Parts: sequence; C-alpha cells; structure tokens
Amino acid sequence: MKKIFLAFCILGTVLTGYAQKTDKRLQAQVTALLNGFNGDVGVYVHDLQKNRVIAVNADSVFPTASMVKMQILTGIMDKINRNELDYHQKIVYKDSLLYAGEDILGSFKNNEKIELGKVIMLMLTTSDNTASLWLQSLAGTGTRINELMDSLGLKVTRVNSRTAGREPNRLQYGWGQTSPREMVALMEMIVNNKVISDSVSQKMLRLLGRNFWDEHAISQIPSDVFVASKNGAVDASRSEVLFVNGKKTRYIFCICTKNNKDKSWDRSNEAWVLTEKLSKLLWEYYN
Repeated sequence: MKKIFLAFCILGTVLTGYAQKTDKRLQAQVTALLNGFNGDVGVYVHDLQKNRVIAVNADSVFPTASMVKMQILTGIMDKINRNELDYHQKIVYKDSLLYAGEDILGSFKNNEKIELGKVIMLMLTTSDNTASLWLQSLAGTGTRINELMDSLGLKVTRVNSRTAGREPNRLQYGWGQTSPREMVALMEMIVNNKVISDSVSQKMLRLLGRNFWDEHAISQIPSDVFVASKNGAVDASRSEVLFVNGKKTRYIFCICTKNNKDKSWDRSNEAWVLTEKLSKLLWEYYN
C-alpha cells in the first residue's frame, strides 16, 4: 500500500502541477518553437532538479505508436514480478505470431526457442512489432495492461489494438493512446522506482536505456549522458519520450504529434526535425 500511495503522490504532482511552477522563460521559447507546425503537437517537460514544468497541449490525447511498448513493458514486468513468467525462461516462437514487416523476430523459424528477456529487448531496443504483440498477449492482453495503467492513476494512457471494447479508440488513435503529461508521468514513476517495485523499476529503466532509434531526440544529447527513451512513428504521427540524466540536470520530456501534413520517412520529416530542435533547446537551456 505504501508503494501505491507514493506512486499516486508522484502522479498527482505531475498531473495536477501541485508544488510545481511553470518555467515562463522556457515556456515562451518552446511555444515559439512549436508555432507553425503543420499538424497537432503537444509537449510536456519536467525539470526534476528545480521542479519546473512546461506544458503545451499536454493533456490532449495522441496516438502512442510504438511508445505503447512502455505500457506493454509494465504489463510483462508485472507478470514476472508475480512469478507467472521468468525473465530468463525460454519461450517458443510460432509462425502465427508474425506481424509482417522488417522485424528480427519475424525471421525466426517456427518452433524456435528464445529467452523472454531477449524478446523484451527486441520490443524496446529495435521496436520489434512481432515481439511486442507477443508480449502484449503474454502480459494478459491490453485489458490487463490497461488495468495496470489505471492503477497507476493514468486515465487516458491505454492499449487499444487487440483489446476488447477498445475498437473505436483503435480506429481513432491506433495501437495505443496517451497524453504528453501522462507519458512523462509514467517515465517519472519508473525513474523514481514507483512502478511495481524498486528492483522492477530499475530493470525497466535499464531496458529503456538501450534504444537503437537514436537519430532524433537522443541525437541532441551528448553520448556520455544516460538517456532512457521510447519513440513511436506512423505516417501522420511521430512522438518521443526521454529521461535525460546529465551531470548538471535531470529532466523528462515528451513530444507528441498527430494529423501531420508531412508523412515522409526521411530525416527531413517536419515532426522529426521539430523533435530534434526541441531536444537541443532543452539540453542547451538546462546546461
């Protein structure tokens, strides 16, 4: 009960702004940066050192795309914590699990064995969709994962795909949905060891620190700084959440976009360029 109470204290602070003040100078800079974006954009930033925040459309609901894998991670780690699964157990891949694409796991042969922890690594590090959907099922489906999100006080962060009763939401938002404020809240609870247990939260943070997709927000952070992150992208939505643990500063930020006019997949995509500019602005401001 103490763990749950502390988690809700952290969440209440993040979601209500209690005991937090807006960094007005940075707020003006971020607002100016976002101005003119051809789509809908939301940002939430929490400076953990000074307990200052920035919020622009922070409570609007956006597609998670692959950021949903943080929610799935929570579900699978809950199963491991309950001893219903073991991190190092071997599980058997079946052709029926294939989600068409360029995933590593999808190249496995039918009945090939793989360690559960490696499937988790593929989900987070390479954003492997076949691995992610397999883990979503093993976690108890989106229904159980959504119960966990609700227990953490997250009201709009949900898994939609392959989840009973969520079809209208899937049609609107895709695989999952969240808000910038709630995505930061989830990351902050992990950082503060308030998801499931201290040891589980610490394991989750280490796993989130191994992102192969490091060419956007992460690219603006010096390579000797620890970053835990998850990003997501579909044609008209690009989003990213980062915890940055620098020598002089610690902060978490999330940028979400939707209804993007630019649906290209090269480095010059408008949303990705904006994400890089925001990350650079924050790093330089705090340092």
